[in-house]
Amino acid sequence: MTFAEDFDELWRTLAERYCFFGEKTTDWNAVRRLYRPLALAADSREAFVAVVSDVLGELYDAHTHMGDLPADALRGPYFDLWVEPAHDGSATITSVRASSAAADVGVRVGDAITAIDARPIATIAASVMPRCLSRPDPAATAYAFNVAVSGRRGQPRTLSLRSQGGRDRQLLIPVKKPAELPNVDSRMLADNIGLIVIRSFADDAVVAAVDTTLLRFRNTAGLIIDVRENGGGDTAVARPIMGRFITETKPYARMRRRDGDGLSAPWTEMVEARGPFTYRQPVAVLTTRWSASMAEGFPMGMRGIGRGLIVGTPMMRVGAAVFPLRLDRTGLELQYSAEPVYDVQDRPRWLLDPDIPVEGGADILATAMAELTRRSARRGKPA
Repeated sequence: MTFAEDFDELWRTLAERYCFFGEKTTDWNAVRRLYRPLALAADSREAFVAVVSDVLGELYDAHTHMGDLPADALRGPYFDLWVEPAHDGSATITSVRASSAAADVGVRVGDAITAIDARPIATIAASVMPRCLSRPDPAATAYAFNVAVSGRRGQPRTLSLRSQGGRDRQLLIPVKKPAELPNVDSRMLADNIGLIVIRSFADDAVVAAVDTTLLRFRNTAGLIIDVRENGGGDTAVARPIMGRFITETKPYARMRRRDGDGLSAPWTEMVEARGPFTYRQPVAVLTTRWSASMAEGFPMGMRGIGRGLIVGTPMMRVGAAVFPLRLDRTGLELQYSAEPVYDVQDRPRWLLDPDIPVEGGADILATAMAELTRRSARRGKPA
């Protein structure tokens, strides 16, 4: 029984290795009781894919998902909007992705979404709500609403919105092809402040590109590193970049992994100083809700080594390194949260907040520039 064997492998692997059961109210045994019969009854690979997707949804974890979803599948959160459920069944928008079609057509922070494609958002959220919780969890409800607002892959959606002033309107959100942009961009800003935009930590070439830029910005008064549109990547790329800002080896994170029913003792991750010179001026790291995974670990690490001020909004709150899993019989590929990450004071990465919060759609870059200019002026005053 191919589907039964793959389901059992999936369920057993996560039972033994998934790291956030302590934070969730998911009853993993109930998941097996509910979904195993559905997996056995699946009459096609596509039907089995749908079962696996629902199983992973029971963990309400944006970092735990399939890698090869159908072209019209529900998008995982968080695609272009971040919402919070409201008492009246609507969802209040707290963040809009700057590069998205939603931002292009005028969706704004503070708008309330009442329906999507003429269906009440609460109805859609209820249809994707985890079914195997031992008790209600507001985080699961919020996750379901964020799945609902993300829509389906490759399909436009119409949002019914109510503004903060009470005006109702409808906006069509078209499918937008992502712009092809380099992983690293840079430019000089006012007051001799350099800006480096890092859009990914998934390519080794990013390290060399940042090195080249730092050489140009060596004598700037301050530096802004922008990871607002960065979906993450590899520690092996982010760590050597952090090494350009210190003169000695320093800790930047702590980690754990599953050990029986709990977690192991923590171990410390270190970053080594790297040349040919150390950038010593003040540094700010810009974040939004779409700074994810290693793009959360990088700001956390820069703060941990004492070389980065985090400016922006809270990040995506995905708080663990992931492990891949391939179900060999069906070939399905997925990833799951396996090693929770903490800062150097052992505070969970998924609870990380910026040093200077910038909410409500205010200008994050301008806030960082003003702070660096102030700090630079203070450093330049005679003792």
